Amino acid sequence: MKRRTFLQMPLLALSHRGPAIIAHRAAHERDPENSLAAVRAGIQLGVDYVELDVRTAAGGSLVLKHDALTPADQDVPLFDEALALLRASGTGLYLDWKAAAPEAVAGALRRHDMLARTVIYAPPDKLRALRRVEPRARIMPEAVSAKTLRQTLEELRPGVVAFDRNDFHDDVIQVARAAGAGIFVDRLGPDDNEAAWRDAIRRGATGIQTDRPGALLTLLRDLNRG
Repeated sequence: MKRRTFLQMPLLALSHRGPAIIAHRAAHERDPENSLAAVRAGIQLGVDYVELDVRTAAGGSLVLKHDALTPADQDVPLFDEALALLRASGTGLYLDWKAAAPEAVAGALRRHDMLARTVIYAPPDKLRALRRVEPRARIMPEAVSAKTLRQTLEELRPGVVAFDRNDFHDDVIQVARAAGAGIFVDRLGPDDNEAAWRDAIRRGATGIQTDRPGALLTLLRDLNRG
Protein backbone atom coordinates (compact mmCIF):
# COMPACT_ATOMS: atom_id res chain seq x y z
CA MET A 1 0.00 0.00 0.00
CA LYS A 2 1.29 3.43 -0.91
CA ARG A 3 2.18 5.51 2.16
CA ARG A 4 -0.21 8.39 2.62
CA THR A 5 1.46 11.79 2.62
CA PHE A 6 0.48 14.44 5.13
CA LEU A 7 0.92 17.19 2.55
CA GLN A 8 -2.45 16.77 0.90
CA MET A 9 -2.41 20.26 -0.60
CA PRO A 10 0.62 21.96 -2.16
CA LEU A 11 2.16 24.98 -0.53
CA LEU A 12 2.29 28.21 -2.47
CA ALA A 13 4.64 28.66 -5.38
CA LEU A 14 7.24 30.92 -3.79
CA SER A 15 8.62 34.12 -5.27
CA HIS A 16 12.06 33.05 -4.01
CA ARG A 17 13.91 29.87 -3.13
CA GLY A 18 13.86 28.94 0.51
CA PRO A 19 11.29 29.00 3.31
CA ALA A 20 7.99 30.82 2.86
CA ILE A 21 8.05 34.33 4.31
CA ILE A 22 5.18 34.91 6.74
CA ALA A 23 4.52 38.53 7.74
CA HIS A 24 3.39 38.48 11.38
CA ARG A 25 0.15 40.49 11.72
CA ALA A 26 0.85 41.51 8.10
CA ALA A 27 3.71 43.85 7.13
CA HIS A 28 3.25 46.34 9.96
CA GLU A 29 6.63 48.02 10.23
CA ARG A 30 5.08 51.22 8.83
CA ASP A 31 1.36 50.46 9.06
CA PRO A 32 -0.80 49.32 12.00
CA GLU A 33 -0.72 45.57 12.62
CA ASN A 34 -3.71 43.58 11.38
CA SER A 35 -4.70 46.51 9.15
CA LEU A 36 -5.66 46.46 5.49
CA ALA A 37 -2.76 48.81 4.83
CA ALA A 38 -0.39 46.26 6.37
CA VAL A 39 -1.95 43.50 4.26
CA ARG A 40 -1.39 45.60 1.14
CA ALA A 41 2.19 46.32 2.24
CA GLY A 42 2.86 42.59 2.60
CA ILE A 43 1.43 41.92 -0.84
CA GLN A 44 3.53 44.67 -2.40
CA LEU A 45 6.64 43.42 -0.62
CA GLY A 46 6.09 39.94 -2.04
CA VAL A 47 5.66 37.86 1.11
CA ASP A 48 4.24 34.36 0.72
CA TYR A 49 1.78 34.59 3.61
CA VAL A 50 0.38 37.29 5.85
CA GLU A 51 -0.54 36.24 9.37
CA LEU A 52 -3.81 37.71 10.63
CA ASP A 53 -5.73 37.38 13.90
CA VAL A 54 -9.47 36.85 13.50
CA ARG A 55 -12.27 37.18 16.03
CA THR A 56 -15.98 37.94 16.10
CA ALA A 57 -17.34 41.44 16.62
CA ALA A 58 -20.51 42.16 18.58
CA GLY A 59 -22.66 42.21 15.43
CA GLY A 60 -21.36 38.84 14.31
CA SER A 61 -18.88 40.02 11.67
CA LEU A 62 -15.39 38.55 11.59
CA VAL A 63 -12.74 41.22 12.13
CA LEU A 64 -8.96 41.51 12.35
CA LYS A 65 -7.87 41.97 15.97
CA HIS A 66 -5.30 40.22 18.13
CA ASP A 67 -6.61 41.17 21.56
CA ALA A 68 -10.20 41.07 22.77
CA LEU A 69 -12.43 43.75 21.34
CA THR A 70 -13.41 46.66 23.58
CA PRO A 71 -15.99 49.46 23.22
CA ALA A 72 -13.10 51.75 22.27
CA ASP A 73 -12.37 49.75 19.10
CA GLN A 74 -13.74 51.57 16.08
CA ASP A 75 -13.49 50.76 12.38
CA VAL A 76 -11.79 47.42 12.94
CA PRO A 77 -10.98 45.89 9.52
CA LEU A 78 -13.29 43.16 8.29
CA PHE A 79 -11.91 39.70 7.60
CA ASP A 80 -13.80 39.69 4.29
CA GLU A 81 -11.91 42.79 3.18
CA ALA A 82 -8.56 41.18 3.88
CA LEU A 83 -9.59 37.97 2.13
CA ALA A 84 -10.59 39.92 -0.98
CA LEU A 85 -7.14 41.54 -1.12
CA LEU A 86 -5.35 38.23 -0.64
CA ARG A 87 -7.44 36.39 -3.21
CA ALA A 88 -6.80 39.07 -5.85
CA SER A 89 -3.05 39.05 -5.18
CA GLY A 90 -2.40 35.33 -4.88
CA THR A 91 -0.81 35.80 -1.44
CA GLY A 92 -1.47 33.14 1.18
CA LEU A 93 -3.04 33.51 4.61
CA TYR A 94 -1.70 32.22 7.92
CA LEU A 95 -4.86 32.48 10.02
CA ASP A 96 -4.53 32.76 13.79
CA TRP A 97 -8.08 31.79 14.77
CA LYS A 98 -8.80 33.69 17.98
CA ALA A 99 -12.58 33.65 18.53
CA ALA A 100 -15.10 32.71 15.86
CA ALA A 101 -17.46 29.88 15.07
CA PRO A 102 -15.93 27.22 12.81
CA GLU A 103 -18.86 27.64 10.41
CA ALA A 104 -18.07 31.35 10.09
CA VAL A 105 -14.37 30.76 9.46
CA ALA A 106 -15.02 28.05 6.88
CA GLY A 107 -17.75 30.10 5.20
CA ALA A 108 -15.52 33.14 4.77
CA LEU A 109 -12.68 31.10 3.28
CA ARG A 110 -15.10 29.40 0.88
CA ARG A 111 -16.67 32.69 -0.24
CA HIS A 112 -13.28 34.05 -1.23
CA ASP A 113 -11.93 30.78 -2.63
CA MET A 114 -9.11 30.86 -0.07
CA LEU A 115 -9.30 27.38 1.44
CA ALA A 116 -6.33 26.06 -0.53
CA ARG A 117 -4.18 29.13 0.26
CA THR A 118 -4.86 29.34 3.98
CA VAL A 119 -3.23 27.54 6.90
CA ILE A 120 -5.24 27.74 10.12
CA TYR A 121 -3.59 27.85 13.53
CA ALA A 122 -5.67 27.04 16.62
CA PRO A 123 -5.83 24.60 19.54
CA PRO A 124 -6.62 20.97 18.62
CA ASP A 125 -10.23 21.09 19.81
CA LYS A 126 -11.00 24.00 17.50
CA LEU A 127 -9.19 22.33 14.60
CA ARG A 128 -11.24 19.17 15.11
CA ALA A 129 -14.42 21.24 15.00
CA LEU A 130 -13.30 22.99 11.83
CA ARG A 131 -12.45 19.71 10.14
CA ARG A 132 -15.98 18.47 10.85
CA VAL A 133 -17.40 21.56 9.17
CA GLU A 134 -14.87 21.74 6.33
CA PRO A 135 -12.71 18.63 5.74
CA ARG A 136 -10.62 20.49 3.15
CA ALA A 137 -9.35 23.05 5.67
CA ARG A 138 -5.54 23.15 5.93
CA ILE A 139 -5.22 22.99 9.69
CA MET A 140 -1.95 23.78 11.47
CA PRO A 141 -1.59 22.59 15.09
CA GLU A 142 1.24 23.55 17.41
CA ALA A 143 4.01 20.94 17.66
CA VAL A 144 4.37 21.13 21.50
CA SER A 145 6.66 18.09 21.87
CA ALA A 146 7.75 15.01 19.95
CA LYS A 147 5.23 12.83 21.77
CA THR A 148 2.36 15.26 21.34
CA LEU A 149 3.20 15.84 17.69
CA ARG A 150 3.17 12.12 16.91
CA GLN A 151 -0.31 11.89 18.43
CA THR A 152 -1.49 15.00 16.58
CA LEU A 153 -0.15 13.76 13.25
CA GLU A 154 -1.87 10.43 13.70
CA GLU A 155 -5.21 11.97 14.62
CA LEU A 156 -5.44 15.15 12.53
CA ARG A 157 -2.98 14.45 9.70
CA PRO A 158 -2.12 18.13 9.14
CA GLY A 159 -0.10 19.20 6.12
CA VAL A 160 1.86 21.76 8.11
CA VAL A 161 2.84 22.16 11.78
CA ALA A 162 3.47 25.36 13.76
CA PHE A 163 6.58 25.78 15.88
CA ASP A 164 7.86 28.48 18.21
CA ARG A 165 10.96 28.86 20.36
CA ASN A 166 9.52 26.45 22.97
CA ASP A 167 9.19 23.45 20.65
CA PHE A 168 11.55 24.15 17.73
CA HIS A 169 13.88 21.37 18.82
CA ASP A 170 15.62 18.85 16.60
CA ASP A 171 13.74 15.81 17.92
CA VAL A 172 10.38 17.50 17.33
CA ILE A 173 11.42 18.80 13.92
CA GLN A 174 12.40 15.27 12.92
CA VAL A 175 8.91 13.96 13.73
CA ALA A 176 7.37 16.53 11.38
CA ARG A 177 9.93 15.89 8.65
CA ALA A 178 9.45 12.12 8.84
CA ALA A 179 5.72 12.64 8.33
CA GLY A 180 6.27 14.93 5.33
CA ALA A 181 4.64 17.87 7.10
CA GLY A 182 5.62 21.48 6.53
CA ILE A 183 7.44 23.28 9.36
CA PHE A 184 6.31 26.88 9.96
CA VAL A 185 8.33 28.45 12.77
CA ASP A 186 7.88 31.76 14.59
CA ARG A 187 11.06 33.82 14.72
CA LEU A 188 9.69 36.73 16.76
CA GLY A 189 10.96 38.97 19.53
CA PRO A 190 14.56 38.10 20.45
CA ASP A 191 14.61 35.42 17.73
CA ASP A 192 13.72 37.83 14.91
CA ASN A 193 17.21 38.28 13.49
CA GLU A 194 19.47 36.97 10.78
CA ALA A 195 21.24 34.43 12.98
CA ALA A 196 17.94 32.86 14.04
CA TRP A 197 16.60 32.90 10.47
CA ARG A 198 19.72 31.13 9.22
CA ASP A 199 19.43 28.59 12.02
CA ALA A 200 15.78 27.93 11.11
CA ILE A 201 16.70 27.42 7.46
CA ARG A 202 19.54 25.07 8.38
CA ARG A 203 17.22 23.00 10.56
CA GLY A 204 14.57 22.51 7.93
CA ALA A 205 11.97 25.27 8.35
CA THR A 206 9.67 25.53 5.33
CA GLY A 207 8.15 28.80 6.57
CA ILE A 208 9.42 31.58 8.85
CA GLN A 209 7.11 34.04 10.61
CA THR A 210 8.69 37.42 11.22
CA ASP A 211 7.96 41.05 12.08
CA ARG A 212 10.74 41.98 9.62
CA PRO A 213 9.63 40.44 6.32
CA GLY A 214 11.63 42.85 4.17
CA ALA A 215 14.89 41.96 5.88
CA LEU A 216 14.15 38.24 5.66
CA LEU A 217 13.33 38.55 1.96
CA THR A 218 16.67 40.33 1.41
CA LEU A 219 18.53 37.55 3.22
CA LEU A 220 16.87 34.81 1.17
CA ARG A 221 17.64 36.60 -2.08
CA ASP A 222 21.25 37.07 -1.01
CA LEU A 223 21.52 33.37 -0.14
CA ASN A 224 20.03 32.44 -3.50
CA ARG A 225 22.53 34.64 -5.34
CA GLY A 226 25.37 33.18 -3.30
